Amino acid sequence: MVRKLLTLVLLGFGVALAQAQGFRGLSLGTSYPEIGVQPGESVNLTLTLKNYGLPPGVVRVQVAEAPQGWQASLIGGGRLVRAVYLAPDGEATLTLRLQPPKEVKPGTYRFLVRAEGLGHTASLPIGLVVGQGLPQRLSLEAELPILKGPPTSSFRYRVTLKNESDRDLLVSLEYEAPKGWQVTFTPAFSSQQVTSLPIKAGESKDLDVEVSLPKDTKADTYGLTLRAVAGEAKAELGLTLEVTGRPEVRFTTKEGRLSGQVVAGRENGVKLVVKNEGSAPAKNLSFSAMEPSGWEVKFEPEKLDALEPGQEQEVTARIKPSPKAVTGDYMVTLSLSGSDGLSESLDYRATVVRSSLWGLVGVGIMAVALLVLGFAVNRFGRR
Repeated sequence: MVRKLLTLVLLGFGVALAQAQGFRGLSLGTSYPEIGVQPGESVNLTLTLKNYGLPPGVVRVQVAEAPQGWQASLIGGGRLVRAVYLAPDGEATLTLRLQPPKEVKPGTYRFLVRAEGLGHTASLPIGLVVGQGLPQRLSLEAELPILKGPPTSSFRYRVTLKNESDRDLLVSLEYEAPKGWQVTFTPAFSSQQVTSLPIKAGESKDLDVEVSLPKDTKADTYGLTLRAVAGEAKAELGLTLEVTGRPEVRFTTKEGRLSGQVVAGRENGVKLVVKNEGSAPAKNLSFSAMEPSGWEVKFEPEKLDALEPGQEQEVTARIKPSPKAVTGDYMVTLSLSGSDGLSESLDYRATVVRSSLWGLVGVGIMAVALLVLGFAVNRFGRR
């Protein structure tokens, strides 16, 4: 039974193939000869004219029948055409452009396209059902609708925009985001930013949506809304951005100067300022110094448990040069470190000077020495 059925199938296929191979003449066709359209919508249909087994020659084409008030044109190579040259077994592609009158009523409208030449004729009936087209509709979808990172990151969403209607649309791109945010739209694999783009009926386009945040954006979860608008067609897409936050510490002197005078053998206070300019608390801050041999550096306070975003704290570095330090310039590196690999440092140039008290002491010693010398001369000189 199975073998008999297989034999019948193969026999039918062979007959059909033989008929196709034996056909000689002209073929005129389109994929969808009857479609629904919206009132007032123009239509472009792709037609294929083919020569089956005929000698080369010219074939005349025309819209033989069209409803009153409609404009029907055959276009090839961007121009109106009335004839096509076909090689043996060659084919040509034409566009049938149908434009309705201004006040077209719902209903079915019939057209007839005819091709004549090489001793043969081919006809193609076309039907447009006005009032049964697809409504204008857009859709937006995100590949990854939730992104996470610090505010200094570059957030990029890949979004697909689709025209689900049966007509070409010019789509405007809009967004709604927190104040200070910047949102840009760029077609995929392109560098040109856009605010609108054309999209054909049934076509999809990928967009890269890049979001830039102010660096002081606080750690939180934020929402972002994208909109695509084309006349009555609208689509919205909600995106989520989780800002994790990041501390950014500025470490400098209170007056902004990175040099000053210090007295040898004495503690010299240098006022420092620590400010958190990031979006998350800076935690477990401690201070250290790299100083010349024989010097001492202490900090008040020695550490800070936490510094909130926008908050600043004054710290004093007490620098004590060695009592034997000679007059001149020395480099002292003051450093800060904290949790999550946070670290900052500054180089402070300390110019060592001698204390005026030691100068007075030296003058006193010299005076005493002179007095002793004078006394010795007076006493022993008489002998």
